[in-house]
Amino acid sequence: MRSQSNLKSRRKVHDEPHGRPDRSLPARLADEARFFKAWIENPVATGAVSPSGKALAKAMARNVDVSIPGPIVELGPGTGPVTKALIEHGVAPERLILIEYDPAFCKLLERKFPGVKVVQGDAYNIVDTLGDLATVEPFAAVVSSLPLLNRPEPDRLNLLREAFALLDPRGNFIQFTYGMVSPIPRHAQNGHGIAFSASASAPVWMNLPPARVWCYRPAREFVALAEDSGHKAIIRKIRGGAHKVRDEILEKRDRIETEFRLVRDRMRSDFEMRAERLRKELDMKPAMALWKKINQNKRKGR
Repeated sequence: MRSQSNLKSRRKVHDEPHGRPDRSLPARLADEARFFKAWIENPVATGAVSPSGKALAKAMARNVDVSIPGPIVELGPGTGPVTKALIEHGVAPERLILIEYDPAFCKLLERKFPGVKVVQGDAYNIVDTLGDLATVEPFAAVVSSLPLLNRPEPDRLNLLREAFALLDPRGNFIQFTYGMVSPIPRHAQNGHGIAFSASASAPVWMNLPPARVWCYRPAREFVALAEDSGHKAIIRKIRGGAHKVRDEILEKRDRIETEFRLVRDRMRSDFEMRAERLRKELDMKPAMALWKKINQNKRKGR
């Protein structure tokens, strides 16, 4: 199973001239088909069988304060329902940076939303994927449609940590979830959590399945650290921490695979020994039956 965080990010930025997005019924049906095809090929990365509904996309866009200067980053835009809602909310296309992993979705987004920047790469590794774009100026908001619950806890915490490092102190990280609780844990199991405040919307019943929109903001101590250290310095610090977390995850994965392989080999050896013992027993049955018959004939002859 391919995991985005285990692959080296590939960065590709495109700028397109202005134009009118194609939103005809055949185009929307084609988007649904593309999304379903992506889910079939990689359900862990895609996370849902269809794009976010219009009501959910608008609920996410409403949490973006367009008065805050700076770019707005969208993670995992897919076929672009949230992108469309952001533009209708008043976000200029030139302010939008879309990070999408699927190359086919990248081409679709370029065609549908002229003027936006589309970056092909790993949205769970924002800083490295954006490169120089991450250090130009703080971001007004980070809007995420990533399937967070499909990823381990360290990945989710690291994503929020990187997003906070990029945000303007007034900005927020916006995420939707089909779950009932926050997709980012308030108390990390490993004790290496991140301080944040969070608020959740009422369920968006018009979306299928119903979903909630969560808004996360860094705690005051995190904002103070960013102001004291400087925007670029905190990003460098987060990047180093991200590499460490990724290395730990890879190390754990290798250890689990090794243990699984040892258990599998041990079970195979045990099975082969049992099979060989059973085969020998089966081979002995005809000889034992013949010996028994001979003995019976001898007794009859007496």
